[in-house]
Amino acid sequence: MNNLLVELLVEELPPKALSALGESFANTLAHRLKEQGLAPADAVVTPYASPRRLGVHVTGVLPRAADRPLAQKLMPVSVGLDAAGQPTPALIKKLAALGLDPQSVQKLRREGEGKAETLFIDTMAAGAQLADALQKALHDAIAKLPIPKVMSYQLADGWTTVKFVRPAHGLVALHGANVVPIEALGLHAGRQTHGHRFEAQADPIVLRDADSYAAQLRDEGAVIASFAERRAEIRHQLRAAAAEVAAEHAGSTAGEVKPIEDDALLDEVTALVERPNVLVCEFGREFLDVPQECLILTMKANQKYFPLLDAQGKLTHRFLVVSNITPIDPGAVKLGNERVVRPRLADAKFFFDQDRKKMLEDRVPGLDKVVYHAKLGSQGERVRRVQAIARGIAEQIGWAPDQVALVNRAALLAKADLLTDMVGEFPELQGIMGHYYALHDGEEAQVAEAIEDHYRPRFAGDDLPRNDVGLVLALADKLETLVGLFGVGEKPSGDKDPFALRRHALGVIRMLMERATGISLTDTLKKAAESFAGVPGFADPVAAVRDFMFDRLDNLLREQGFSAPDVDAVLALRPDILATVPQRLQAVRVFVSLPEAPALAAANKRVVNILKKSEQPANPAALRDDLLLEPAEKALAQALRTVAPAADSAFDHGDYTQSLKYLAALKVPVDAFFDHVMVNVEDPALRANRLALLARLQTAMNRVADLSRLAS
Repeated sequence: MNNLLVELLVEELPPKALSALGESFANTLAHRLKEQGLAPADAVVTPYASPRRLGVHVTGVLPRAADRPLAQKLMPVSVGLDAAGQPTPALIKKLAALGLDPQSVQKLRREGEGKAETLFIDTMAAGAQLADALQKALHDAIAKLPIPKVMSYQLADGWTTVKFVRPAHGLVALHGANVVPIEALGLHAGRQTHGHRFEAQADPIVLRDADSYAAQLRDEGAVIASFAERRAEIRHQLRAAAAEVAAEHAGSTAGEVKPIEDDALLDEVTALVERPNVLVCEFGREFLDVPQECLILTMKANQKYFPLLDAQGKLTHRFLVVSNITPIDPGAVKLGNERVVRPRLADAKFFFDQDRKKMLEDRVPGLDKVVYHAKLGSQGERVRRVQAIARGIAEQIGWAPDQVALVNRAALLAKADLLTDMVGEFPELQGIMGHYYALHDGEEAQVAEAIEDHYRPRFAGDDLPRNDVGLVLALADKLETLVGLFGVGEKPSGDKDPFALRRHALGVIRMLMERATGISLTDTLKKAAESFAGVPGFADPVAAVRDFMFDRLDNLLREQGFSAPDVDAVLALRPDILATVPQRLQAVRVFVSLPEAPALAAANKRVVNILKKSEQPANPAALRDDLLLEPAEKALAQALRTVAPAADSAFDHGDYTQSLKYLAALKVPVDAFFDHVMVNVEDPALRANRLALLARLQTAMNRVADLSRLAS
């Protein structure tokens, strides 16, 4: 038993995919070895992934797997043995095909009875050889790599074409100190690899054994092979460099600085360097007059730099570069990066200065020339719909005319920054630049914030809009998207959601649940649908969007840890005010802990079934006291007269927990009713009265949630 090392040396791999490629390569190869019995289930699997290599180290690998017992099904007894119990020609032929001689008949065993009785033979399957199994495992690991885009290239013979993510130039396979004879991508395994292109101490690097791989690459090749170790080293160096900058400014307002936190950027930079060396660079302070979001984005997206922020989160004129080389004098490297970033920042400053020469309001007419959707018209038409929806929501919640005017103004200007040079260069800044330009134009602060915030929440866990104007505008914008696209047949299907409608729906749900108390989901959807009047081919989608949103809400609540029965019970009523959903769920949680809950839930389910199967509709308003004959039905009616008003009062005051607690008093009369009263009697008047009583019971019990959904 020895440890195993496999490495595939390639040209520079796509950085955004490197981490996934490394994990897939290592896990698939190790999994296949474990399946073959060559590696133990608890083998330690260490993935390696650098810009030029994918590798894996697996502990405790055997050169040959242990033989294992194998039960082979042959054929029915009636086919394999004749009347005298001797093997038939068919059985002898089957044994020969398996490499067994006729004497193996003595080892046969039977399973089953009658016509199903079958012949089996127990043999020992030879354990897999490492070379054979590793060859198959490597082929599988390469085939299953999540390659973003395959490229084709020719091998050295000039004829053979290979398809892989990047041209491969070396293959290492070491079991302990021994080379395992495997091949892949036209390469034969050996023990030689290559380190850093410029700083390796030896080339090639001759690996002593599987366990020396990481150390030899680090010491002789100037490469940190592990993606995780390299990432941790970069993070450490970034923080250390920031601390040095802070020490230089001790006592000043900018004394505390830190690199921007961005895991995606850190992953990408980790995939670009083999031995990181963090350097501190700077740019001209005059660029700090440009909104920091612009500078940060251009440094991160275009240059892969880490901007430094002060204690207040403000951008400083320093930034960090993760270099792939470590020269004796880093001055030239720093100067080169500073020279490269300056034109990028100058472009951002130019865009910012030019954009401010034209007011946002003056850009609005240009939106009529920008296509929003082929079936829904231009961005200008979209803006007018969002304005109408926003005004409708504002009026629904009773806003004063001046507040309605604010949200109408914000809706008018919300998309104008799409026509600015800055957003044209950096689409990620839409809304953010609108905020800056609106303030520059002298717009109200609430309007400016709403322009930026109407895209929120942009992802799970994102902040909601800061002010109420922004909240209403964000609701209007997302509802316009949902209703409009559903109305022209652009619904999500399966895992396809090109317009991110699921995200938009969750955004609306969060805003209605967390902030927009009292807003009716149905009314807002209808208002949104009205704004599309006259759009060719638009079909009313209110019911479909409403169902879609409740499906999203169902998934969201389950992900938040609420039990499936509780969620089913609350959402079965389709509560139109989503802000009440959390309180309803809490009330149901309390209710199910009551000793009376199981019996009441079961009774409620029974009531539902009786009313559903009834041939005549039940009318709770038609209940007549003079037709209450049995003591048990009289008692239930009297209990309802006492309990229902109290439960309804608590419900109307938003105390859903107390409303359900009141229902506990109905357990005894409900049980007595079902024990002593026949509902479906022959007398039609009496039957209708008892159905009316049950309908009244159902109404009283199911205002907070459908309690029948809680029955086991």
